[in-house]
Order: sequence, then structure tokens, then C-alpha cells
Amino acid sequence: MEPVKVGLIGLGTVGGGTVNVLQHNAKEISRRAGRGIVISHAAARDINKPRICQTDGIKLTEDPLEVVADPDVSIIVELIGGDTLARELVLKAIANGKHVVTANKALIAKHGNEIFSAAQKQGVMVAFEAAVAGGIPIIKAIREGLAGNHIEWLAGIINGTGNFILTEMRDKQRDFDSVLAEAQRLGYAEADPTFDVEGIDAAHKLTILASIAFGVPLQFEKAYTEGISKITREDVDYASELGFTIKHLGVSRRTDKGIELRVHPTLISKRRLIANVDGVMNAVLVKGDAVGATLYYGAGAGAEPTASAVVGDIVDVVRVLTSDPENRVPHLAFQPDSLSDTPILAIDEIETAYYLRITASDQAGVLANITTILANNGISIDSMLQKEHSSEDKATIIIITHTTIEKNMNTALEKIHALDVIDGDVVRIRLEHLDAE
Repeated sequence: MEPVKVGLIGLGTVGGGTVNVLQHNAKEISRRAGRGIVISHAAARDINKPRICQTDGIKLTEDPLEVVADPDVSIIVELIGGDTLARELVLKAIANGKHVVTANKALIAKHGNEIFSAAQKQGVMVAFEAAVAGGIPIIKAIREGLAGNHIEWLAGIINGTGNFILTEMRDKQRDFDSVLAEAQRLGYAEADPTFDVEGIDAAHKLTILASIAFGVPLQFEKAYTEGISKITREDVDYASELGFTIKHLGVSRRTDKGIELRVHPTLISKRRLIANVDGVMNAVLVKGDAVGATLYYGAGAGAEPTASAVVGDIVDVVRVLTSDPENRVPHLAFQPDSLSDTPILAIDEIETAYYLRITASDQAGVLANITTILANNGISIDSMLQKEHSSEDKATIIIITHTTIEKNMNTALEKIHALDVIDGDVVRIRLEHLDAE
């Protein structure tokens, strides 16, 4: 049987890794897929640039539309990133009757509904395992492995840059700015790190995971996003003293009122496995009603880990090339006409616990006033610390609350800020217990 010909758009780190994996593991991949798979045509901005892969036997071009239009190519692999040109190329490939594999989380999170609809009409597949958590097969795990479960919630460390920064801040008592500069030197962070450190990258990925877990359309614009740039070494140390570590977490939970969809710094008990995922590694914790809590851990980026997911998708596509389109695994796990209109909750409707750090005048009655305000807004205290402050007339108060509704906390913080004895802003970091029960 003739090998399946693949067109590759993008020959950078992941593209080169994809070529390498397909070449190095050709025999094993052919055994799994049932026929050979070859990259026959590839597009790159500069075809003369040195590569991390061998391109012998691959037709190279600087025009990606040439690859998309190639009649011999059955599968287009899009690895250029962004959501403008990539969207155009993917929709064109689908219109040409070609299957698509992509590692582009922004493309899927923002335009996935349109892309999947077009693919369904054309009877082609769009595979996107590499769009979330690099080499961890989390899409397949939720969509297929946990298909017998009612997913209750999921929580993930899904951006390696942010996790590296918070790990270094905790382990080496360093400030955010110095660790960010090191992350940029090491190539973990871009020159403009906004997407990583402000949570946009993680929100793209969480949007995809939530859609697959709960059977709702992709709704990136409704994701609450908060970054880690305001996390201080002081809060990292206090959290540790209380038995917690701070992680930049994506959380999505099914509730009676709707679905939580949020990315923000989060305190997690040190006892949780996910709290011990350090450096640039990723992990996703998924709670199903039948299976309980399951943890998926691995490399969230890099040439070969991400290429592993890309090649896995190519193999999946090859396996079903001749199958009836109606009997394929749905893109978002649920049949398109069964997607739910369950609303995405606004951030002030979510329920979670909180870490509060308050600097106040060191005088009688201050703590009583603060606890009264919290109690009047339905917020109970789990634990509390009072620490010395650099100024003799001030004190630092650390409070861990029980679970409450965010809007109640917002109201309480407004009233606490209005007290004359409060110095500066109250630091608020959400806290998740991630109980498996």
C-alpha cells in the first residue's frame, strides 16, 4: 500500500521534531498505522535556513498555500502558530478535502467552532492533541479514555514558563523579575512574555479542555484570566509556611449554575501531587464520577514531546482515512448536535477558598474589625497568622478562608480597604483543595 503523504506547514522546532520522529520511528509508526507515513511537501519562511531535521526527499517551498493545494497530500500539519494566516490555511485545507493536524491552541480556542463545523461538512478530521500540554495525551484521555465518566472538574498546570518562574521563586527565594529574565535567557519565555505570564496561553488550553470535558462550545472570550506578575516572594514564603505552594492553575468545574472557566495563581496544599509538579513540566488533574481523580504529567513543550503528540494525531487520521465520517470520534468528544448551552460563569459567581495578606496598623480592635467584615459577608476563617512587619507600628495578617462565593469576597475586601487602619491593597490569591472525594 502506498504511504500516506503529509504536507507540513512550519519547519521550526516542532515541525523539525515532527520530521525527526516520523523518520526515526518510521517502522514502528507504520506498524501502528497500517501503512507508511511520509512528509512529502513542507513550507517554511526561509527554506535555506539550517534545520534540526533532514529534509532530503521533502519538496520545500516558502508558499504554504502551495502545500495546501498539493493534490498528492492527504493530511496538512499546521505548525506556524497564530490565528490569522493559520485559520486561512486550515479552512482552505478543509475546503480542499484534506485532514488537518495542528498544535495551535490559539487557533482552536478562538476559531475551533468554525473549523470543526467546516470539517464536519467536508467529512474530514481536525486533530489537535499537541495544542494542550505538549506531549501529554490529555485530549485523548478526556475525550476517549474517560468517555464513560461524568467529568466533575479539571485543574491543570498548563504553561511551563509560569511554572518554572513560580518554582524558582519558591525554591531559591528569588523575585519574579529576576526569574523571568532567566527564563528568557534559557528560552523558556519569549522576549514579550505576556501570553505566558499573564495566563493567555493557559486560557487557550483550558478553553479546549473544558469544551471536551463538559460538551460545550469553545468560548475563550468568557475565560477569566489572571497572571503571576504580581506574585511576590513574600506571598510564596507565607504560603509555604501554611503548608501550601502557589501554582498558576487553569480550573474548570461543572456547577449547578454553570461552568467555571478560570486561570489564576492558586494556593494548593503541598500534599497534592500536582503541587509538586515543578520547573517547566505540565500536569492536568481530572475528576470523573466513575474513575475518581486522575493525574496526567509530562513535558508540556519542546521539539520531540510536542512532535510525539503531532505524530500520534497523524497516526489517528491515517487509521480512519477510509472510515465513515459519521462514525469517527467527535472533535469535542460529544456529537455536534449534542453540545450543551450550559453557561460559563462570570468570575464573581465562582466558589473557592482564599489566601489574604493584609498590612494594618498594629493596634487593638483591628483584627476584630476585619473578621467581623468577613463574617458579615458569609466568609469563615480556616486559619490565620500574624507576622512582624518591617515597620514597628504595623502588622501583617495572613488569613486562609473556607470556600465562599467570589462576589462575597469582593464586597468584603471593599469594606476592609475602606478601613483607616489598612495600609495598601489586600493581597488576594485563590485557594483550591482539589479533593478527590
